Amino acid sequence: MSTLTRGPAPQDVTYTERRRVRGLAWLMVRQHRAVLIACAAATLIGALWMVHERSVALDALHAAGWPAKPRDDMGGAPHRIGTSFARVAAYLAYLPFLFGVFVGAPLIASDHEHGTARLVSTQSVPRMRWVLWKLGFALTLAVVTTGILGGVFGWWWRSVRSVIGTSWLDATVFDNTFPMLIALTVFTTSLGILIGVLIRRAVAAMVVTFFTSAAALLVADHLRTRLATPRRTAGPLGGEHPAVLSHGVEIDQWVGTASGKVYGWGTCVDDAAPDACRARLGIVHSVWDYFGDDQMATIQWTASGLLLGAAALMVVLAVWRARRQAL
Repeated sequence: MSTLTRGPAPQDVTYTERRRVRGLAWLMVRQHRAVLIACAAATLIGALWMVHERSVALDALHAAGWPAKPRDDMGGAPHRIGTSFARVAAYLAYLPFLFGVFVGAPLIASDHEHGTARLVSTQSVPRMRWVLWKLGFALTLAVVTTGILGGVFGWWWRSVRSVIGTSWLDATVFDNTFPMLIALTVFTTSLGILIGVLIRRAVAAMVVTFFTSAAALLVADHLRTRLATPRRTAGPLGGEHPAVLSHGVEIDQWVGTASGKVYGWGTCVDDAAPDACRARLGIVHSVWDYFGDDQMATIQWTASGLLLGAAALMVVLAVWRARRQAL
């Protein structure tokens, strides 16, 4: 008689597979890990720095007697705070250029130059899907980084705006707070992507993007005051500024007649008899054009909408061109 020896009944073994980033998501993280680390570090360090500077500024102001004391009676504290604020704003102003030059321009151009685009196409990945992943990665990174930094910067500015004397229409505040910082960065990143798709050489695309972005941002800065209609107020000639100007941004000044006709501020100043000249013209008022504080959001969102619209157009052109050109 033979005895059949059977082993123990097989048991169901459940393997817990570690989740990890796969496919194109893994490729984006792997290929652009240096940019990811740089953006994460800049966001964390920048946000913590601004939180610290805000805390230091408020402590210094309270020690100097704010808000009971007026700004002119607080010694050098407002000047020091304004200097620190302007220094941080100067660093934030580089973000649109950095993203456009170092993220947008080489995003696709570098892959064409080094053959990565051709390699990806051989791995059963549709070209359109690869392009959309690249664009989504770059633009999401730009929005998250600048959204956090711009939000924290705006929070700091609103805490000390009555002391530092920097108007909201100044580029220091206007361009570096939410939503403008996001819109500017998305615009320059999209511009860099389009230039990179057209030139297909990373270094050349980076150089062209830098100068093109600088020119575009100068034009945008010039058009800022044209995005809303300024308000007008008047007061007696030679009198004090109207109280409404303390809650707004003065953009121009005139002299005017009782009927509402206005002349340039320098009218009759160089005349031999200024008073007689003004009497002859009927000038009796000082006139100011200004933007109210409640117009800040309107102007910022209008400018942001125009920039994001231009960015969307450039992204569409980049996708169309990337689909048609040979790898």
